[in-house]
Amino acid sequence: MKLASLTTQFQTYPITAIIETALCVGAGGSSGSLADKPIVRNAAGTLLIPGSHLKGRWRHECEKLARGLGLLVSESPNPGAMMKQPDCLISPIFGNPVQAARLQVDDLICEFDRSELPTEVIRPGVTINRRRGTAEDEKLYFLETSPPNQKLRFTGEIHLEQVAEIDYALPLLIAGLKHIQALGGSKSAGLGWLTWQLPDAFTMGADHPGWAALRSKMKSPGES
Repeated sequence: MKLASLTTQFQTYPITAIIETALCVGAGGSSGSLADKPIVRNAAGTLLIPGSHLKGRWRHECEKLARGLGLLVSESPNPGAMMKQPDCLISPIFGNPVQAARLQVDDLICEFDRSELPTEVIRPGVTINRRRGTAEDEKLYFLETSPPNQKLRFTGEIHLEQVAEIDYALPLLIAGLKHIQALGGSKSAGLGWLTWQLPDAFTMGADHPGWAALRSKMKSPGES
């Protein structure tokens, strides 16, 4: 089944993440690698950024922006706390335990085939004791990353349901996405830093109706 075949209307936007350093998105139970944390790939062995990973980071950034604007936001990812705020403006976009998401995010697939990249790039690391500030004994580990400094392009699509209930969503989503400057693990060590290549539709003029819809949701000064 394709989204285009559903009766609900979705607007599709292509997006591209250009990795400036090296990417490390762990694959969990993957095998066949010398690394303790192999990088995630699809069935063809091509590098990818899971849509679920991007969507989670995206929601987090949108929640931060929404709180700064005085918008109503539930306490995700706690299911009980999310249900206590039925007027949350983020849940209609990203979903909650009883409400389907209006935003669907595809995996971002690397434009380079596996045969065009090194077989395996391994990066060593060591666990640091936060209290002592020294390396822990017997805590050496190895991460698999994408090749560094290659400006690898990961492309995919997002699909936003076209309903009046979330007419404020697009400007908030654009701002939230631009706040994501790195993905994956070990960001503090310089991994996963990126830039975005976004469609023309993400360049919104001040007269775009989405801005007015978003402003209408903001609290007035002194309003609790």
